[in-house]
Amino acid sequence: MHKSERLFQLVNILKSRRFAITANELANKLQVSQRTIYRDIKHLQSSGVPVEGEAGTGYLITDYDLPPMMFTLEELQALLLGSKMVSAWTDPQLAANAQAAMTKINAVLPNRLKQRVAELPYLVSAFHHDKSHQTTTLILRKAITNKTCIEFHYLDVNQRPTQRIVDPLGLVYWGAKWTLIAYCQLRSDYREFRLDRIQSIIPLAKAFDTNSQKSLAHYMELVKAKYQTHSDGLAHN
Repeated sequence: MHKSERLFQLVNILKSRRFAITANELANKLQVSQRTIYRDIKHLQSSGVPVEGEAGTGYLITDYDLPPMMFTLEELQALLLGSKMVSAWTDPQLAANAQAAMTKINAVLPNRLKQRVAELPYLVSAFHHDKSHQTTTLILRKAITNKTCIEFHYLDVNQRPTQRIVDPLGLVYWGAKWTLIAYCQLRSDYREFRLDRIQSIIPLAKAFDTNSQKSLAHYMELVKAKYQTHSDGLAHN
């Protein structure tokens, strides 16, 4: 790791902490010696970075704005790939923000990186994400953010129509289809609904609350526990 990159990481670690962190912990995180950490701390302090603390007690930065961060090629590829996925698979508002982010990133790229970034080996297809799907996604995102109920008409796996009022909790992409995770008021339980089977959707004014037994995090805990139990069962067969 170059010294400049290590110093940036050191500042980020110190800024992210509420309490002081020792030189030993910093050395372990950055995989360098404590002596290197002491030298880096002195370098930052002499450069005007307000690092507080001392050897033996730990270090902390309480109020400091970093200058623009320079990214590695791999970090840029990750950011741009994520932005392309958001642009292709979400709603128009998020897509516009993703495009704006990509424009900003490209505007500050050094010339030596622009060609390599242009050769990113990933293509994000948006063939199945039409305007209808974008509208549905936008309504769902706003309802999830505002914690308001929705009503929709839906085709189940057997193509039978059903109507539901749900508390929308999150949108999950499983690698093939987008799925709405919701608490169904009809079933009084979690349900998953594929977005491509939603026929029409109406946002409602009624608000809902989340709690430890009704949230996207709780649903994911149940899913993990279910698959862990299944995996353990196969391991014993």
